[in-house]
Amino acid sequence: MRAWIALVILGLALGACAPSPPSRLAGPEALDLPPVPRFGPARVTAPQRANREIAHDILEMGFFMESGRPLPVLSRFDGPVTVFLTGPEPPGARAEAEALIARLRQEAGLEVTLAAPGTPPAGRRVTAEFVPRAAMRRAVPQAACFIVPRISSWEDFRSQRRSPRLSWTTVTERDEVAVFIPADTTPQETRDCLHEEIAQAFGPLNDLYRLHDSVFNDDNFQTILTGFDMLLLAAWNDPALAIGMDRDAVAARLPAILARLNPRGERIAAAPLPPRRPQAWQDAIETAQGPGASRTRRRDAAAEALRIAIEADWRDARLAFSWFTLARLARPQEVDLALTGFLQAGMIYRSLPGAEAHVAHVDMQLAVFALSAGQPVEARLLARAAQPAARATQNAALLSSLMMVEAEALDRLGRTDEARRIRLDSLGWGRYGFGTIEVVNARLADIAALGQPRIGRQATGG
Repeated sequence: MRAWIALVILGLALGACAPSPPSRLAGPEALDLPPVPRFGPARVTAPQRANREIAHDILEMGFFMESGRPLPVLSRFDGPVTVFLTGPEPPGARAEAEALIARLRQEAGLEVTLAAPGTPPAGRRVTAEFVPRAAMRRAVPQAACFIVPRISSWEDFRSQRRSPRLSWTTVTERDEVAVFIPADTTPQETRDCLHEEIAQAFGPLNDLYRLHDSVFNDDNFQTILTGFDMLLLAAWNDPALAIGMDRDAVAARLPAILARLNPRGERIAAAPLPPRRPQAWQDAIETAQGPGASRTRRRDAAAEALRIAIEADWRDARLAFSWFTLARLARPQEVDLALTGFLQAGMIYRSLPGAEAHVAHVDMQLAVFALSAGQPVEARLLARAAQPAARATQNAALLSSLMMVEAEALDRLGRTDEARRIRLDSLGWGRYGFGTIEVVNARLADIAALGQPRIGRQATGG
């Protein structure tokens, strides 16, 4: 389940002012806007962790729900599966689904096809229905998109949502799974939801915050299925495992499966296996991320999550994300805390193989700090260095924001022609990542405001 979270937060109340200066661009009416681009084929790398660690992850993901509730047996589809798209398809959604299905077939070896428009649903199937965002938020406020077993439509979900029939704890063989995605969202969120929810339809149902190299992680730094995710799906659907196996039976067969699918992982020394997360940390970090609490309550929850992570002596992505979350929720007067948080998070993420996307997010925030502090050279270096990772992980929102920061830094260095070219390039990626030119222009204005004299009210950030 993809949770609501905004990871590209600009300003942090560090130089925001009212009124904001105008964007460096005159507005959409004065521009020849570039088309909304699409990323090319994904180029993911194999997991850079030991198979022993990966087996531990698969067991925790496969035999527990996100709530911590245990799942008694392995459940999955048995045989070929068809994916159907229903409801008002957003522009580009079918192309994104086609690219995803091709990857699932090629990289994970799944027997899956995408049904042509208008094909009546039948057989083993995943039905991805596009539903108005407002309706989804009324039903499941914390989820951007989600999956449900044994139904094929939103109407079925509404009529049966409290039925025990829809509990994953009672599912052994999957025949029918519904995926619900907002019909009125950005192209990037449409793609992200397709990746995570359709992957969960074929694999484990849990998300783990410590998995920095996976989309099965509610920190949402990874936006497309990674090499780890494809290995996970291949292992979960391997013929050596059978529907209905309990945890011990799966644990006994996983080592041989992973040795065959991922021989490189046999040559990597395993780190100490982590214990299951304390529920108190999970509750605190979800409160800090969630839209239902006040900013003060979210900030206090982030501080509590960090305290728990430090006391538990974690050194992994959970500690880094605790620092990152507290930094983005720091109060306007807590500039030193925010900077310390991002620096600490960056130090941890840089030590983790496969965490380049996380480092790019941290460097985005540090570039904002540098721009706000009147250091355009440092801001440009940070923003430019993070762009390859944003492209590799196909995060258009992050890529656009990094390009906007680089362009603003170049403007302040007097390199206006370069700045204008990069800023124009950022618009297409911005429309893919943020949805509308109005939102993109607002982001440009926020960046232009960084480091300007403070007058009027303080902005609160995001």
